[in-house]
Amino acid sequence: MVAAAGEGAAGTVITTRPRRSVVFTYGTLKRGFGNHALMEELTRSGDAVFLGSYRTQEKYPLVCGPYRVPFLLNLPGSGERVTGELYGVSSGGLARMDELEGTSRGHYERLPIKLVVLDEGETEEAEAYFAHSSYARELWMKNGRRGLCAYSEKEARGYVKRNERPQHLTFLDHIHLFVSSASDEPSDSSDPLTFN
Repeated sequence: MVAAAGEGAAGTVITTRPRRSVVFTYGTLKRGFGNHALMEELTRSGDAVFLGSYRTQEKYPLVCGPYRVPFLLNLPGSGERVTGELYGVSSGGLARMDELEGTSRGHYERLPIKLVVLDEGETEEAEAYFAHSSYARELWMKNGRRGLCAYSEKEARGYVKRNERPQHLTFLDHIHLFVSSASDEPSDSSDPLTFN
């Protein structure tokens, strides 16, 4: 897809392709999960392309927070090697993903990550949405320092989309209530008021 064209020296036409970011998705943006409709929309508009299934090169904690929302924690060396999907995304597509992930509101941080192609061993550098550092350690402690290797249908059972959650609290309020709640046992309940 040609993004821009102009004249260079001696009247030659110069075309540039849109710059693409490479983003690792490990939770609800994956195929078959609650927010994948965004990736489908971006793919249809030419703002995203699926690049394959990957695994993190290092171990990272992948945990569930309030409303079964998945969080990758930027605590390399802890947890498991996490599997997910890789997408090439245009700057416009990346802005849409940043909005969904609340990067400007302190929900997630988009940071570099090294990946390995599943079954091939080839490495790739990308970015991933990590839980914001302001609460990541608390989530790790709340989950008993146990991480997942993949966000699967089992973990997604009970996931509640943003517009179906109580609206009188911010997402950060929900996270702080979750990490400060007394219960340490995960719940399979789909009750939107259940934080575990």
